Amino acid sequence: MFSLFDLSLRLNSFPIKKAKADLEKIVKLSENEKANFIEIQKKIIVDFHLKNNSFYKQLVGNSTFQDWEKLPVLNKTNLQQSLKKRLSKGYNINNVYLNKTSGSSGTPFIFAKDKYCHALTWASNFMRFGWYDINLSTSYQARFYGIPKDFIGNTKERLKDFLSRRYRFSVFDLSDENLELFLISFRTKKFDYINGYTSSIVLFAKFLQTKNIVLKDICPSLKVCMVTSEMLFEEDKKLLEIQLGIPIVNEYGASELDLIAFQNTNGEWQINSETLYVEILDDNDIVLPYGEAGRVVITSLFNKAHPFIRYDIGDIGILDENSTLDKPILKKLIGRTNDIVHFPSGKKSPGLIFYYITKSIIEDDGNVKEFIINQKKLDRFEIKYVSETELSTAKIEKMQQAIDLYLEPNLNFIFTKKESLKRSKRGKLKQFKSDFILS
Repeated sequence: MFSLFDLSLRLNSFPIKKAKADLEKIVKLSENEKANFIEIQKKIIVDFHLKNNSFYKQLVGNSTFQDWEKLPVLNKTNLQQSLKKRLSKGYNINNVYLNKTSGSSGTPFIFAKDKYCHALTWASNFMRFGWYDINLSTSYQARFYGIPKDFIGNTKERLKDFLSRRYRFSVFDLSDENLELFLISFRTKKFDYINGYTSSIVLFAKFLQTKNIVLKDICPSLKVCMVTSEMLFEEDKKLLEIQLGIPIVNEYGASELDLIAFQNTNGEWQINSETLYVEILDDNDIVLPYGEAGRVVITSLFNKAHPFIRYDIGDIGILDENSTLDKPILKKLIGRTNDIVHFPSGKKSPGLIFYYITKSIIEDDGNVKEFIINQKKLDRFEIKYVSETELSTAKIEKMQQAIDLYLEPNLNFIFTKKESLKRSKRGKLKQFKSDFILS
């Protein structure tokens, strides 16, 4: 079938045909060949940037390297300077792919990929979505995302949606009235798959639950749902499987890199080892063994326009003990490094620990649709929630008891009922945020 999307990539000089062919060769490598390929590609990309990128050469402090683990870890603060200073020799804003990170880490920046690297990103997407019989050129996507509100930005996104066979459900208004309109679209359109922000799709599933509707029953063409950008909890996954009636696939990616991990058909969160190299480091930049939690640090093996070498993405994760260089498996994604909660006792935990503890209690009767947690002071937290009725005293006391038991006592909570929760400009819902700065 003729694809406007493929044509748009080619017209914009993205060599998608070559990228798909090259990716296929990488995938077919044996385990030993793949390991050798990764080591060679690591050396090639570092050597290239040391010779052609003054920003990276200055960061390394040398024009050659011998020891991979002695290379500096690149962080987002390093990248908050003019893009022109970070581009490699031979690249400029007119011959690269440009974009901006979402800023969910608090440090947004503009980045670049050379056009072959960006084509590889799309080739990677094509391959992984293909595991579920989804063709990104021809399959019809129900897209749960935000959209720019300015005319130019909005028009660009709508054009991309048209070229990519996407129908966008804006997540900025998730009222029951609007969700009813979503439902009408699913009744009348032949969608092949759903893709979008976890929290928005979960909220839609809860709406379906109140209506006693399984989405597959009213939209039989649906095959699969890919959730992205926000944590997917096991309880939410079960809800989605029941109310959507299709497999739920967990996706983890970053716009400046690629798809980082994608749930394979065996249920494993398989890391992309074709275009990326992923490490888990401790606070001293030492590589941790499989099974231990640490900072997710990623190298883009092909981006020559801009160095992303040993790049700290700002997440905390664990590689499965059964991982290999050829097939690394992401066992768990714990949260962001800047979403750490500090307790009066001196204890520290990922902020999402509150979410795990409170979620089952706060939602067990279906009253609460969504909630977020903000740390205001060392011992004070605010839980903002959307619900039909206010939480009862008994419910609040039950949650306080769980927090005392699993975390520590004498933490104070304020519960605030809201009509809706504030999302980012792109429509993401940040589930934990600390406004408290440890002095």
